[in-house]
Amino acid sequence: MPHRRPIGLLAGPALAGMSLAGMLLSGCANAAPKPELPPAQFVAMQEGPSEEYVIGPLDQLTVFVWRNPELGAKVQVRPDGRITTPLISDMPAVGKTPAMLAEDIRLQLSQYIQDPLVSVIVDGFSGTYSQQIRVVGATEKPASIPYRANMTVLDAMIAVGGLSEYAAGNRARLIRFDKASGKQTEYALRLSDLLKKGKSKANVMLKPGDVIIIPESMF
Repeated sequence: MPHRRPIGLLAGPALAGMSLAGMLLSGCANAAPKPELPPAQFVAMQEGPSEEYVIGPLDQLTVFVWRNPELGAKVQVRPDGRITTPLISDMPAVGKTPAMLAEDIRLQLSQYIQDPLVSVIVDGFSGTYSQQIRVVGATEKPASIPYRANMTVLDAMIAVGGLSEYAAGNRARLIRFDKASGKQTEYALRLSDLLKKGKSKANVMLKPGDVIIIPESMF
């Protein structure tokens, strides 16, 4: 008769493996789901301004001085965050709103002309990192996108070319930092439902500084 190994010797490792797999599956099942954001409309019912724009490096600006056009200029914010205009050298610009920068220029020009009226217009913007939407992971072209008023996840995904072939879109997440509380919150996104199935409820509003992370599928 052929020699047979005791069933118990075979069952032990198999049962242990099954037990470990069960524990892993149980852990996944019990993991707290990430909260979801309320759906956004594809077209805003009423367009409104976003929070005051903050000038960032490489922004294109037009500085206009009323009745003194020779003191104005079209300038690009340097990587060090400063600009130079006639009579003013190395004026810090990054981190200021256009109105704040205009007031700082006005104060400097007051040394040379009486009661100058200054305005600053942002012609081309990159925005500070705190105002950009960053999309990383399994997308066609990961990028940082300047935030626009009423911007949604759909707008951001169109800007980066959509999901890549192996993206796990419904496992994507949005990371949002709350300046008031100093806390970071992760929200679940269902990008496959939005982009491949056209489910409008999966479209959500974005805020300046949001980060969208898209993992790849494991299968």
